Amino acid sequence: MNTIDFFGVRELFTHNNILLCFNGPISRSLIEEIGNALKNYLEAAAVQPSAVMDVFGTYVEMTQNIRHYASLRGYGEADSSATIIVARDSADAYLIQAGNIVEAADGAALLERIALLASLDKAALKAAYKEQLRKPRAEGATTGAGLGLIDMARKATRPLAANLTPLDDGKAFFSLQAVI
Repeated sequence: MNTIDFFGVRELFTHNNILLCFNGPISRSLIEEIGNALKNYLEAAAVQPSAVMDVFGTYVEMTQNIRHYASLRGYGEADSSATIIVARDSADAYLIQAGNIVEAADGAALLERIALLASLDKAALKAAYKEQLRKPRAEGATTGAGLGLIDMARKATRPLAANLTPLDDGKAFFSLQAVI
């Protein structure tokens, strides 16, 4: 194993106002523990309760989506890893970013969905949420109702941003950022 410049990592985190960073396989209990630590940190920093819940809810939605996708695809430990960062920007907004390995075709479809949501204003996002809420779920469906992504877009102060980096074997690394 190479020696890590730990001080350099610390400086990178400090310079970018990174509050939380995780990289590795993610379980339900780990999502909960990290989420509780994040929530406690925000509450201790006297962040408005509504912002605490929006940041926490966005973190939970992103990480649960990653866990669910990896499980659905039957990915092993390496491919089911998640990378999660929570940071603050210079305007005191919170940036929640998460990424994971996906099938390239799934990632491309998700990019299209996010681009569509990013093009909508708050009123259109609210209407999309209500419409999705009324849609009947197919019996035996293996995916969620799609409300989580719309809800993240509604909570965000800027349009959701996503990226897809091609990998080998028809896979890609998908990342999503929400600013709260």
